[in-house]
Amino acid sequence: MINKLLFDHPNSVDETYFGHMRFAFGFAFWLGLASLAALVHAVLPFACETTASRILKRLHARIESRH
Repeated sequence: MINKLLFDHPNSVDETYFGHMRFAFGFAFWLGLASLAALVHAVLPFACETTASRILKRLHARIESRH
């Protein structure tokens, strides 16, 4: 049961468990950075004008290229 829970999804996207973990951690890091840029932009509209959207476009391209 544990094997199924841990390995089915990574296998379905042709990755190892640790390879998938690495990808997900990297994705989470960039999402966090985009979130911080958006928060800065909310308070200081002149700052980080395109940072969050550039990060999200790059992440979207990475996801699309995997399928």
